[in-house]
Amino acid sequence: MIRLYIREATEDDIPNLHKLIEMAYRGEASRVGWTTEADLLAGQRTDPDDLAEIVADPTQRILTAWRGDNFAGCVLIADRGGGCGYFGMLSVFPPMQSLGVGRQLVTAAEAAAKALFGADRMRISVFPQRETLIAWYERLGYLPTGETLPFPYGNPRFGLPKRDDLYFVVMERELA
Repeated sequence: MIRLYIREATEDDIPNLHKLIEMAYRGEASRVGWTTEADLLAGQRTDPDDLAEIVADPTQRILTAWRGDNFAGCVLIADRGGGCGYFGMLSVFPPMQSLGVGRQLVTAAEAAAKALFGADRMRISVFPQRETLIAWYERLGYLPTGETLPFPYGNPRFGLPKRDDLYFVVMERELA
């Protein structure tokens, strides 16, 4: 596992965040890694305005991972209230996937949600078509709750669906 420095994102990080997130999720660049959504969605994954809103929101944070001066990944965390934290937008520079960056970011997200928001459990939402990713989350201790969330069809800010059966399964893990 490679050594990373993890810190909260600032407004100055938004251009790098946007580039990395798009590269990790969309288009041909995302196919270098194993977490692509390119077969499910086209268009954008996020935009700079959305990232600026997250960075400015006290109930959310984006953690960034650095290997030296190189931006390696990021993860969004949020306070969902009632002791529930949430993480999403987990993004790792595609050539660095499978090197432990994602696992370190999830661990940091859980610790930060506990420290910042008093979370005693953490939730994520994942497309059910992403079976390999779901299996990875299960190895980290996340289990399906039986809940689902709709995909926001008709809102291009979240991407352009390539199929009509998209939704999210909710997974959760108790935090120690």
